[in-house]
Amino acid sequence: MTLPWGVLGFYAALVVWIGMLVQSFHTGVWRTFILFGLGLTLFLNVRYLIEGVPAGAAFFIGIYDMIVNFGLSGTEQLKGLTTCPNNACTVWGDIYTQHSAWSASFHNRFANAPPTRTVMLYGHIIFNTTTFLLLHVQMFNRADRRPGTSSLAVASLTIALFCGGWLSSESSSVPSYGGVWAQWGFYSMITLVYGTALMGVVAIRSGDAEAHRVWMWRFAGSMWGAFWGYRVIMLVLDPILRYTDGWTFLIPSWVSVPAGILIAEAIRVRRDRRSSAFGQGIVPAE
Repeated sequence: MTLPWGVLGFYAALVVWIGMLVQSFHTGVWRTFILFGLGLTLFLNVRYLIEGVPAGAAFFIGIYDMIVNFGLSGTEQLKGLTTCPNNACTVWGDIYTQHSAWSASFHNRFANAPPTRTVMLYGHIIFNTTTFLLLHVQMFNRADRRPGTSSLAVASLTIALFCGGWLSSESSSVPSYGGVWAQWGFYSMITLVYGTALMGVVAIRSGDAEAHRVWMWRFAGSMWGAFWGYRVIMLVLDPILRYTDGWTFLIPSWVSVPAGILIAEAIRVRRDRRSSAFGQGIVPAE
């Protein structure tokens, strides 16, 4: 029996990251937490490009298999669980043979995908990751902000969301995703992410640097919500909703981005108050 050490290592990294989160809330310094999170993002996303979509999806599903099967004997027939051909949708081998219905659908849709769907997934992964990195380059270097980097980030975001919208347009036919409600949830994510980014662009072109800073915090929150918020919510919901079908993918499609924006706004306000209290003025993301 070969254990998926990559998945186990990912869980170990999550424990470390949670510790960083607690420390960041206590100190108000987020740089280490953010950089570690960006590293984990690359760890998840780059493997799709190196190993291919089916293998990348199997690794991603393997993260959830351990949680959704917790406390089960392996023989229960639950509405939210299913199998996949040759158990190819996971990196756990024969250890876990039942998987969330959404995960089996996810793997099947891309393991047997038409070329356009695969291209759109690669486009979404590459350009969304690029935008995520460029966003933080800008936030960490507000004093040396370069217009070229901002333009590149907006262009990259546009391509990423176009690809994401294309993929979302096909999701209404997948019941385990949540059907048409999940599809519109994905559209709402795209609207909020692009909307906060465009508001930041409008603000800086109007000469309002402070409004631009505020909207960039909200944009950052939307990006974190869309990527990490979505995945963390699924991690919590998957074992709870394994007796149902479609809700694990559906709920975070509506909740993750608004939650990310609200959390980022709360952090920004707290940082601004701390900065004012110590007479430091407004500082970039630390």
